[in-house]
Amino acid sequence: MMPFDAYKSYLSLKNHFTKEKYDYHKYCGKSRATVQSFYKRKDRFWFEKLSRNKNDKEVIDFFVSNFITCTDPNKLWIGEMIREGENRYTEWKKRTQSLSYVFKEEIEIIFSDQDFDTVFVNKQGHPILLKKYLGGDISIETLVILDKILGFKKNFDSELQDPVWESVSLRMKKYSPFLNIDVFRYKKILKEVVLVK
Repeated sequence: MMPFDAYKSYLSLKNHFTKEKYDYHKYCGKSRATVQSFYKRKDRFWFEKLSRNKNDKEVIDFFVSNFITCTDPNKLWIGEMIREGENRYTEWKKRTQSLSYVFKEEIEIIFSDQDFDTVFVNKQGHPILLKKYLGGDISIETLVILDKILGFKKNFDSELQDPVWESVSLRMKKYSPFLNIDVFRYKKILKEVVLVK
């Protein structure tokens, strides 16, 4: 990958994770970036460094992992990403490579002391599922997988008029196309955990 291509990927993925209307997959990762604008940037060195060390898929995965795990993708700068993002990328790779194990472990955490129905109910503030995510007990991947299985996000979107949920919902929506899973396999894992309880 050339440095300019890494720059275009960065811009398109940043737009994907921060703008409601931009879709990386719909526009095939296109952006309006020009070579002239790239060479005017003082931080182009970071893109050169990144493109030397990683292949095309790794660059995309690196950006996705950083945008999905940082607190605010709007404020994530390429220099910070290169300096601190390698740890995020490594953790993300570990999580996605053992996703079925991680999902099972996190589902057991969710349902260890809760009934299936109570996890999705929001009688007092946020639902338990959202509290577990915000508390760091479960990952964004588990939320996305549960939504692919159960479709709870639509109900939360209509019931929760809350900026915290809106940001989590947008993050889930934007991350979902990058998480290709076998829904039947994860449905089976969910059934095993819930029925054992």
